[in-house]
Amino acid sequence: MQERPNILFIMSDDHAYQAISAYDDKLIKTPNIDRLAKEGIQFTNASVTNSICAPSRAVILTGKHSHINGKIDNMIPFDTTQVTFPQLFQKAGYQTAMFGKLHFGNSPKGVDEFMILPGQGNYINPEFITENGDRITKQGYVTDIITDLTLDWLKNKRDPKKAFMMMYL
Repeated sequence: MQERPNILFIMSDDHAYQAISAYDDKLIKTPNIDRLAKEGIQFTNASVTNSICAPSRAVILTGKHSHINGKIDNMIPFDTTQVTFPQLFQKAGYQTAMFGKLHFGNSPKGVDEFMILPGQGNYINPEFITENGDRITKQGYVTDIITDLTLDWLKNKRDPKKAFMMMYL
């Protein structure tokens, strides 16, 4: 039986391609991201289907354009009857997790563990929503906190016997 690959999905908000040197090294050097691109998959012929953050995430999660999945702006909650790709991975036996900004107005589907920002979130001392609906405030800068949550899950919380699909947003 072929071993299943682990999947680490990293999505940054408002990030131009020139800010990653794997795509264009004239502006900045990003050796760690470049290594991930070299060892994994690098998209070289892709474009965003919706430039607004939450609708763009909904397109990625559902594989459907905004006018079909219903998430047309940052205000309307995501239609939770839509099937998302984390649900498909979860159904296939993957352990799933998501940390960061979703901006859906409701909780993600198909994710075993998550901590997401409510709406846009605060940059300093942000509040997070957990998979059981609790709201927890974490001290510090939001990007550092999300990174620490992701690394902690990868190092200490996931089941090493199962393949994982982690979303770092």
